[in-house]
Amino acid sequence: MLDLERLRALHSVATYGSVSAAADVLHVTTSAVSQQLAKLERETGQKLLERNGRGVRLTDAAELLVAHAERILSLVEQAQADLEAHRGSVVGLLTVASFPTAIRGLMPVALRALRADHPDLRVLLREEDPMRSMPLVLRGDLDMAVVQDWNNEPLPLPEGLCKGVICEDVADVALPSGHELAGRDTIDLKELAGDPWISSSPDSICCDWLLRTLRAVDSEPRIDHQAYEFATQLSLVAAGLGNVILPRLGRCDVPPGVAIVPLSAPLSRRVYAVWREEAARRPAIRAAVTALRAAVPPGCGEEAPARVI
Repeated sequence: MLDLERLRALHSVATYGSVSAAADVLHVTTSAVSQQLAKLERETGQKLLERNGRGVRLTDAAELLVAHAERILSLVEQAQADLEAHRGSVVGLLTVASFPTAIRGLMPVALRALRADHPDLRVLLREEDPMRSMPLVLRGDLDMAVVQDWNNEPLPLPEGLCKGVICEDVADVALPSGHELAGRDTIDLKELAGDPWISSSPDSICCDWLLRTLRAVDSEPRIDHQAYEFATQLSLVAAGLGNVILPRLGRCDVPPGVAIVPLSAPLSRRVYAVWREEAARRPAIRAAVTALRAAVPPGCGEEAPARVI
């Protein structure tokens, strides 16, 4: 009979391209993965890996076995989810990734509630950009991810994933208080054409979205400064160095010298959780989504007046 953990090791090598990468994902040593594969070769009587330059490649027999392993591992996960659903208990381990502002704005309250209501559930949280976290959920490295998209640019949901909306998060513009439009009740993005902007790192979903959003209103973006955290971005705004599109979820204290002005054509992002279809019946998934929704702070999706700090 084929050993499940050895199949998992082979599947990880096929998915991530090398023995060392598989070891990192499985949180074991490279030697441990190699030993599992050697045992699987003896078990099947087939050679599974061949040298390919400095790395390895899968043999035809391995490719055949990987196709079966993928289905087997999916069925095992579904069986575990069904057993949890039958028992009705929120137990076990739940691995979750989230983008930074949701970690700050949602996770402390949600995780505290989960710990109080479901003491037999252990949640492991890590920070990831949605562009990276969704593939990790799809591959089974994570159980759930909290991700975002914008009302003017939906994020495609890969086949095999389910999603549940957590909240709508409205964004405002943060301007230096000395900006000529800082006293306005609302601002049209077109009125800020030519202004310097502050954004997150160039490989992030937020930076890509800002570039496309500004270009859509006939404004070639001028991004002078890049910082991942909104607190740092607001410090740069307060120094008069540029503007920021600022969602309300997880908003830190706004420093003096910053004006927060709503947009006349509101921009908002949807925050939602994603998980694999096979895990949809897990009570832990449902409990986490419920806790996240309950943790949404007031005002995220509501109109707000302009204010100058």
